[in-house]
Amino acid sequence: MGTHINLLDWRTARRERRLQDFKRQMVAAAAVGIAIVLLWYMQASGVREEQEGRNDLLRSEIKALDEQIKEIADLEKVQDNLLARMEVIESLQASRSASVHLFDELVATLPEGVHLNRANQNEEQVQLEGVAESNARVSQYMKNLEASLWFENPRLIVIRSREQGRLRLSEFTLQVRALRKPPEDGGTGGGNGD
Repeated sequence: MGTHINLLDWRTARRERRLQDFKRQMVAAAAVGIAIVLLWYMQASGVREEQEGRNDLLRSEIKALDEQIKEIADLEKVQDNLLARMEVIESLQASRSASVHLFDELVATLPEGVHLNRANQNEEQVQLEGVAESNARVSQYMKNLEASLWFENPRLIVIRSREQGRLRLSEFTLQVRALRKPPEDGGTGGGNGD
């Protein structure tokens, strides 16, 4: 074998080798960096897609709940309408019953010698027009109304005397407040005194 003589400077060769190693390391580091960034991007994309799937699910659930809330609001409106109708029906039934009691009590409190010609009711106020054989009988009628559990506060509005043949009659108009709530004992307090 022959002798091999290296005429190159050994430092230059070492520098070239180190530069080549450094370049390889830089390429490897860049490849690892790109791989890490690529893996991170793929993982972030997967997480983002998973989150978007969750968001879509939440949106659909929210939409379903909004529809249910709207249905509940509609049902509440229907319920309110039904309750209002029930109140009207109950009020009508109570007023129908109250009207029967009103007329019953008007008759029960009417003393002998007093005749009613007209009765008008406006809300709770009842205006009565009639004829009595004397002012004392009108007074008795007012006492009977005051004693009744269905009436209160009778007030005489007008009283006029007129003669019919040999009789002297008193024409009267009075107001009384009718109670809509039936008395608790269910009885009447009026009488047929003179």
